[in-house]
Amino acid sequence: MAGQFEIFTDAESNVRFRLLAADGTVLAISTAFEDKRQAANGIMAVRECAGTGLIREARSNPWTGQRAGKTASPAPTHRRRHLPAV
Repeated sequence: MAGQFEIFTDAESNVRFRLLAADGTVLAISTAFEDKRQAANGIMAVRECAGTGLIREARSNPWTGQRAGKTASPAPTHRRRHLPAV
């Protein structure tokens, strides 16, 4: 069984959706929407984007909890090693 989207109303009466894994585990919860139609549009956007979305690591400063800015020292560069096919 595939995962599914579930539209619900939160404690503040906002409409949201959550993405559930096949076993019912909550994988993601959306931002608040004004109505079900906007939530459904959000689901469609996630469906369209998720299949082609790239994975990116967001790094934050452990001391401030903020993302590293241009003033922070650059991350170390690593050379990619190309291993021969076996």
